Order: sequence, then C-alpha cells, then structure tokens
Amino acid sequence: MKPPGPVHRLLTFRTLRTRLTVLYMGLFSLGLILSAIAVVTAVTSSARGMVRDEMASAGAVYSQLWDARSSQMREGAAAMARDPGLRAAIATEDAPAVRSALEDLRASGRVDGAMILGIDGQAVSAGLNPDAAAIDALLKGLGSGGLDGGVLTMEGQAFQVAAAPVAGAAGWVVFAERLDAAQMRNLERLSAIPLSAAVVLNPSQVSTGQPATIETDKGESMQLAHALPSFDPGVKAALVLTYPLHRAMQPYETLFLWLTAIGAAGLALLMSGTWVLSRGLTRPITALDEAVHRVQQGEYVEAPVTSADEIGRLAGRFNAMVGDLKDREARLTHMALHDQETGLPNRLSLERQASGHADAWVILFGVDRFEVVRSAIGYDSMGRLLAVLGARLSALADGAPIARVGAGALGLVIIASSKAEALEAAEHLAAAAQEPISVNGAPVDIALTAGVAGHGAAGSDLTSSVDRAAIALDQARTARRTAAAFDEVAYGDPAGNLSLISELMTALADGEVSLAYQPKYDFRAGGVTGVEALMRWTHPRRGAVAPDLFIGMAEETGHIRPLTEWAIRRAIEDQKTMAAAGHSLTVAVNISGRLLSDESFADFAVNEVATSGATLCFEITETAVMGNPEMALRIVDRFADAGISVSLDDYGSGLSSLTYLKRIRADELKIDKSFILGLDDSARDGLLVKSTIDLAHGLGLKVTAEGVETPTALALLQGMGCDMAQGYLIGRPVPIAALLERLAVPARETKAAIR
Repeated sequence: MKPPGPVHRLLTFRTLRTRLTVLYMGLFSLGLILSAIAVVTAVTSSARGMVRDEMASAGAVYSQLWDARSSQMREGAAAMARDPGLRAAIATEDAPAVRSALEDLRASGRVDGAMILGIDGQAVSAGLNPDAAAIDALLKGLGSGGLDGGVLTMEGQAFQVAAAPVAGAAGWVVFAERLDAAQMRNLERLSAIPLSAAVVLNPSQVSTGQPATIETDKGESMQLAHALPSFDPGVKAALVLTYPLHRAMQPYETLFLWLTAIGAAGLALLMSGTWVLSRGLTRPITALDEAVHRVQQGEYVEAPVTSADEIGRLAGRFNAMVGDLKDREARLTHMALHDQETGLPNRLSLERQASGHADAWVILFGVDRFEVVRSAIGYDSMGRLLAVLGARLSALADGAPIARVGAGALGLVIIASSKAEALEAAEHLAAAAQEPISVNGAPVDIALTAGVAGHGAAGSDLTSSVDRAAIALDQARTARRTAAAFDEVAYGDPAGNLSLISELMTALADGEVSLAYQPKYDFRAGGVTGVEALMRWTHPRRGAVAPDLFIGMAEETGHIRPLTEWAIRRAIEDQKTMAAAGHSLTVAVNISGRLLSDESFADFAVNEVATSGATLCFEITETAVMGNPEMALRIVDRFADAGISVSLDDYGSGLSSLTYLKRIRADELKIDKSFILGLDDSARDGLLVKSTIDLAHGLGLKVTAEGVETPTALALLQGMGCDMAQGYLIGRPVPIAALLERLAVPARETKAAIR
C-alpha cells in the first residue's frame, strides 16, 4: 500500500503540525468572524439609527411643507373668492367669463387647476376635468364644514386640494395641485438623505407614525408613513417616505473591504507563522517518531537531542531506553543461544550453524552412562566437565563451536563432502576426546558415542539435522558402535505410524479389525482344547498392519483399553459360535499390563464374563505386575474370583521373579518361545524348560509351551510332562471360519498331522 503523502496527511489531520496550524487558524478565524460580526452589527445599528432619525426629520419637514402649501393655496382661493369680477360673473352665470377668470387666477396662483363649485354640484374648472365621483367627494367634504383642504382623486390621479367659500354665493373656489412624480421629486430634494416619496391611497400595509423596517423589491428598506387628510371618507391617504438600507451601508463598503483584506492578510500571516513555529516544535517530535519506528523494525538508533526543554529531555530518555533495550536484547539473545549451566551454545545455535551450508553435517556426541557419572560427581561438577569436554572437542575440530544439545549431548557442525567423510571425522573426534577429564582435582573417565546426520530430504517428516543426529546417536548405542550415521530405513515412519492410532477407533467400527485364533494342543486330551485370540488389522491402504506396531502404540497413546474391550466382546461372541458348532474351547485374550492398574476395566471384564457365562483366560506378562504390584495382584485376584483363568505369558523372557510367581493366583504358565525354538539343538534349553515345567507343576500351574514348530520339540515337551503346546506345528492363527473347518477334522487325523 502506498504511504500517505503530505497533502493526504494535511487533509486528514494526521500530523501535529497540521493540527496546530488548523487550531490556531481556526481560533484566529473565529476571532475575526466575531469581530466582523460586532463591527457589522455596530455599523448597521448606527446606520439604521441615522436613517431613522433622518426619516423622522424629513417626515416633520414634509408635514410642515404640506401644511404651508395648503395654507398658501387656501389663501389664494380666498383672495379669488373676494374678487368682484368673479363674483359678478358667478352671479350672472357667465360661464365663459368665469372660466377666463379661473385661468387668470390659476396662472397667478401657480396651481395646476382651479374650479368654482356650487352647492348644487355645478362646477366650472380650468386645468381640471373632475369626474362626478370627485365632485361628489368634494361636496361632501366641503359641505360638512370640517375640511377645507386635503387629498382628492381626479382623473385617476391624486391632487392636493384647498378651497375657500365665495362670499354672497352658494359655492367655493377650489385650487388643486397634482401630487405627481415631479412634485415628489421636489419634496425628495429637501431631504438630507436620498429618500423616495410617494402619496399612497389606502396604505393598508404601511404603518404610520414611526419609521419601520420592511422588505421591498430593492431589499430591506426603512419606511415612514405620514397620514394626509382626504376628501373621500372611504379613501385614506398618506405620504410614504422610503429609504433602502443598502444605501446607508454604501459608505461603509470600503471599510468592510479593508477589514476583509486586513483579516485575510492576518490569517495568511498567522498560518505561515504557525506553520513555521509548529514545524520547529514538531521537527524533534518527528525525528523521535522516526527513531521509534526504526527501533520497532529492529534497528537501534538514537533520536537527536536539539533542546533542553521537555522534548529534549524526552529524546534523551528515549536514547537511554534504546541503550537499555540493546543491552537487554544482547543478554536475551545470549541466553537464547547458550546453555546456562555450561555457557556453551545451545541447540538453537547449532541448528542455525547447520542451516548455513549445503554440505554441513551435524555430529552429536553423547556421554555414555551420563546419569551414572552425574550422580557420582554432582550436577555442578558435571556442568564443568561438559564445558571442559566442549573446549576439548572444539580444539580437536579446529575451533568449531560446540553446542550443548541435551543433558549429556554435545554437538558441532563440520563441512564434509560425503557421509563417509563425516562418519570418519566423528569416529576420530569421539576416540580422541575420550581421555580422562580432571574435575576438582580428580580424573573422571568418559566414553563418547557419536551420531552423524546431514540435511533431511525435501518432503521428509524429519528435516532437522540435530534431530536426525540424535536418532543416529541412539542407533549407534543400540548397535554398540562408536559412531553411526542416521539410518532412515531403520528409523521407519513414526509420523505415519502415529496417524494409524487416529484411524484405529474408526477401524473398529468399520470392521477392519478382527480376531485370529491360534489353537492350543492338550497332550493329555490329545486334541485342541483352547485357542488364543490374536488381533489383526487390515488397513484399506496399507494392508496388514503388524500387531506389535499398532498394539504397542495403542498402549503408549492410551487407546489400549477400548481395543481390549472390543477384543473381549468379540472373543465372547466367537466362543458362542464355536460352542454352537460343538467345540467347547477356552479362549485366551491378552491383557496389557497398563490395564492391571485400572479398576474400572476390571469391573468391565468381570461383568462381561459374568453376564455371558464365557470361559476366558487372560494372558498377562510377568513384567506387567512389576509397575504397581499391589494393584495388579488385587485385580488378578478379582479375575480369579470371577472364574477367569490367568496365564503368565512369555515366562523367562523378562526379569522373572519367583516372588511374584509365588504371589500371583495364576492357572497357567507359558514358556517363552525363545527357549522352545532351541530344544532340538540345545541341551541347555532343554534343561531350563524341564526345570520350569517342574517348578510350575510344583506351584499347581499348568504349562503351555509357545513356539512349537518341529515334531522333535513336540515330542520332547510331551516327555517332559508339558501340558499344552502352541506354535506353527499345531496351527497358525486363522479367522474363526478357518478354525471351525480345522476343528471339524477328527482328532486322530489331527494327531497324525502333528506327527
């Protein structure tokens, strides 16, 4: 993944420098914004107050001007009403003369129109063209006596009207002046601010009295309405003054621009200064972060100390920590690669040496009788002895490092072109190093055995050279040789054999495991009176699996009990099959010594025999009792009490003990085949067999001889008084079907076949 660039780090605020810059810029910007808001608010409030005051002043001026103009027009109308010529024209009802007089008066009075209005509604006008509605409104207003001036709508336009009564005549002289745009402009010029003036009829949405803020098509505006008298009671009139507020803010636009420019410049200056300042602050932190990252990757680097402040002190302490870590790792590495007792390199160190060269060979030297020597001289002295021995071997091997691999095993790596060359070097070193070693002033004799191994083949389950050399060391001791190379054929396939155990329980359920029965010939009965049940496993891929292999591994892995329980159940069922065929035979089942300390297994066996009524014989080895003799003898007693015969198998092959033989409640003793196979040629074996038979009979035991393969041995055993014979001469182990066929042969034919 591509590492993030500076822009990406800036945008995601991943660096302290960025966060400091953004923080200070944000605070400064917030201050600018608040200041701008305060300034704009103050300026706007001041401008609004000024506009409000100016509009109030303009409203008062306009009101005075309206009153003054109304008085002027009223006085002009009154002067005209007193004119004798006009009065004579009105009296004679000379309309042309009246109109001519009105024209003269309109011109002299500087009004837009003049009119003589009678109380009967008759009107003579000059410059005006009043409609009936206007005349009617005018009559109502003047006739009420409460109004002599005001606003009147004529010809769709508003007029300022003033009237005076004609003395001695029923009528009024009326002057009118248009309230048009030109008139409003004249009024607007009188204001100190550029107001807009207009006469509005029926101002429903305009409040009168005080200036107010409203929204117009030109934006927010200040407006003041001054009510005007109206001749039409149904029509209200007002003089409306309007001033857009944006005009009031125009003088301040330059100020705002300067403030904006100053704020932007200040922000840019602050950003640059903060960036430079934060860079100076964060540079040592960045260097410290880089140093931490490199330490994490396994490099021991120090961070630069550029100041005496907190960051500088932190960098100094970091450097001290790195130094401590370096020293600690060196100590831990030394401990991981060296033996603590002798100070020699250990197995891991040896494996590293062996993996560095294709022609490397590992030689493992084992101190013979190591436990005996260590017990004699003590643990501390043994450690010193191994250290001296390691130095001796290293000197003999031209300074090659010597490693302690196990309690009494030292190893080294040599470069050899072949196995023979490596084996020759091992024999030479083992022989040369076997001189006595002085420990605490006393010489200690030592003997060495060597195992040699190279790299394992690709795909091999045992690729470690050290492991292979350790196995070669065991193989050398077994063969009683000074040195031996790893023999893969002799080692076999333990991993493959171990996998068989995981398949064994499935094999029981799938019917791959069966029992084969080997007959036992009774000399006195002259026929077969018993069989031994032997377990067989036919693997679907590996074929027949040796019983010694899977039974021995079942004992080591704890699977022997379910295997034995299955064998007992199967033997009981097969015994019933034999009985149904007319053959009453005792079936012997081998019981592992590990089960002679298992009370729950004894419960199972006793219960199965009691429930089925089977006649079984349990064969146990004499050494099986030695592990936990009290428990084993108690369980054997339980078998005997339950009517289960007990046979001592392979007698003579182990450390036979007459004490145990006397204490065990056995019914039979089976002489190991190693003695029987030599009867034909060895008188010594014959003597041992004869004495064993006599001993067993003296203890009340029957005797079965295993491994009977020749008629001569059979005859000798019969002459010695042996009770039963078992071996290939009598019959090989066969499945129950073949056994039943064999048992169907008459006894005399069986005897003839044996002879």
